[in-house]
Amino acid sequence: MAFRQKFVMLTLAGALALGLAGEASARAGGGSSFGSRGARTFSAPNATPMAPGGAAPMERSYGTPNEGVFGRPAAPYPQGGFFSGGFGRGLLGGFLGAGLFGLLFGHGLMGGLGGGLSFLGLILQIGLLFLLFRFVMNLFRGSRFSFQDAGFGARPSAARGPIGVAAGGPFAGFGGPQAGPWRETKLEPSQSDFAMFEQRLTEIQSAFSAEDLNRLRSLTTPEMASYFAEELAANSGKGQVNKISDVKFLQGDLSEAWREPNAEYATVAMRFSLIDIMAERMSGRIVSGDPQAPQQVTEVWTFRRPPGGAPSDWKLSAIQQAR
Repeated sequence: MAFRQKFVMLTLAGALALGLAGEASARAGGGSSFGSRGARTFSAPNATPMAPGGAAPMERSYGTPNEGVFGRPAAPYPQGGFFSGGFGRGLLGGFLGAGLFGLLFGHGLMGGLGGGLSFLGLILQIGLLFLLFRFVMNLFRGSRFSFQDAGFGARPSAARGPIGVAAGGPFAGFGGPQAGPWRETKLEPSQSDFAMFEQRLTEIQSAFSAEDLNRLRSLTTPEMASYFAEELAANSGKGQVNKISDVKFLQGDLSEAWREPNAEYATVAMRFSLIDIMAERMSGRIVSGDPQAPQQVTEVWTFRRPPGGAPSDWKLSAIQQAR
């Protein structure tokens, strides 16, 4: 009897887990976090009253941290001067090794390196070789050489730093006349922008339910459209269709909005309700969801548009689940 009771309990628990999994995988986005937020893709959005716990980190994204304007990672700041890098550490290790060699054979700490003048000459030669080495490496990297690059002065400008709050401009790393740091600037969305965010929510859910890829491509970034296409293909492969209806925006607030050289972004937390069911494609039999009971969902959506764009230019670029 005890075994039978345990079996029934496990069966019910499994059915419940499958049901919850079915609900989580429905609606546009499948209840996951994916997309890109420009330079802030891997930074957590600011918490809001709608999402006081913030948003879940990206599970899938084409964006990469510290990505330069031309698609290559920006070089990090040099740290610690001459002996900080592997080359400098190797030189320092060589000095210590030679000194220990001299001690072992009775020549004193500097015996392995000869007299004082020879030692100073060696230091001078190594320093010149090191400067030549850095000069050649910087030529390969396409950046201008300076004594700061060699670690003998202050840090180089933010144009060599990672993209983010301050990063390289359009010609960063190429030493052009316009090279210099750029900074994100704050963006103040208008009421028309907020109205468009609400409109995009309804349009995207409707297009996803209708499996209208052309419409989704016009409302989202190419990255997001590709993710939605994968979801629709997966549903089709299982012989199912995700039907979404009665989408109603309930409440929302702005998390953050900013400008970058190539785009403007706005991240908003939105609470909405919808009828969300998964049905068999051929028979129409409901697999998960309740056609009579609307669900309430809170998600953090990021929209992107060209610099100086109109409200109608906003496209969905990321969805994150509220924590």
